[in-house]
Amino acid sequence: MTEERELPVHMRRTTFDPVAELGEMREGPGIARVTTMFGHEAWLVTRFADVREVLGDAERFSNSRVMEMRRPPGMSDMTDEELAQARAGNLLAHDPPDHTRLRRLLTPEFTVRRMRRLEPRIREIVQEHLDAMERKGPPSDLVADFALPVPSLVICELLGVPYADRTEFQERSTRLLDLSVPMKERMRLSRESRAYMADLVAKAQAESGEDMLGMLVREHGNDVTTDELIGIASLLLIAGHETTANMLGLGTLALLRHPDQLALVRDDPERVDPAVEELLRWLSIVHSGTAKMTTTDVEIAGQHIGKGEVVMLALPAANRDPALLPDPDKLDVTRGVMGHVAFGHGIHHCLGAPLARMEMRIAFPALLQRFPDLRVTAEEPDFRSFNVIYGLTKLEVEW
Repeated sequence: MTEERELPVHMRRTTFDPVAELGEMREGPGIARVTTMFGHEAWLVTRFADVREVLGDAERFSNSRVMEMRRPPGMSDMTDEELAQARAGNLLAHDPPDHTRLRRLLTPEFTVRRMRRLEPRIREIVQEHLDAMERKGPPSDLVADFALPVPSLVICELLGVPYADRTEFQERSTRLLDLSVPMKERMRLSRESRAYMADLVAKAQAESGEDMLGMLVREHGNDVTTDELIGIASLLLIAGHETTANMLGLGTLALLRHPDQLALVRDDPERVDPAVEELLRWLSIVHSGTAKMTTTDVEIAGQHIGKGEVVMLALPAANRDPALLPDPDKLDVTRGVMGHVAFGHGIHHCLGAPLARMEMRIAFPALLQRFPDLRVTAEEPDFRSFNVIYGLTKLEVEW
């Protein structure tokens, strides 16, 4: 069951594009007062420079304090202990120094050098799923058969999560991130998810393997609590498959609707890296990232904001800002401008960005080369509008 709610302006899209209202807001005042899905008032920041300023200043714009604000409807029955457990280990819910301590444990595992060690296995996983698609034959749901299982298997192997459990945790995470699902139901799913990860952490503590969970237990068992281990693993599992999966699905659709761009990605290896950056910028599948709370009086886009107010960011609008690059609404895979905020910016810049980039660099050309006549069968694919991460629920293709 879902609740009938109005989609907040920062989550509204017209296929791939943020709605015109967001562009008008960016070109006009640059900031506006909005109401969140939970009925709270917040300031929405839309310009690239202002968004980067907020993301780059964890001292004035706190992640931690916004998590401590009054509970949204449906969370009133959560105990203080449960709220503390929900925050433990979640890097997005902390400011320095707690954030610094937790991130320092994980950063060595997500360096570009470490990710390169995974490249052969990622290529194997991609080819295995393309082989399966080819054997089954068209039509195929690209989301279910390729975009979702590839990053899911990668993050499962990296973390030490049984891949046999994927259907269960994928369904849970999809509904957890769906803001139209009633809060009480999402809280129930959150408790289920935590119980599942608590079991995996307990097994790793009893006998640590060579995966990341095992490494954390062996090397940092005295530096982190069990609740923090559960929180770290839960965040990595959800973020590690949801984001890349939706980039692969939505990115493929974008390329199919721009065949000249698709041909460059398929046929020219030197175009792949710039194409990944351009797709990240142009699609901006994360609508806003984590809300912030001001720790002092601030001024953004000429607007005075008092201490203790909530600030949200319109990442798609920022990444389509003409101040970032010319003709920003055009998809042009040849430019590959770095510096976009699709992965955030500052201390909360996406830890898994090197892994996500590698998965996309491998998956997009492999898919397009295997099926050069790939095409969409439905006129209008099914977009997941109310989800924290924009994407497709299904993309039926043939070749």
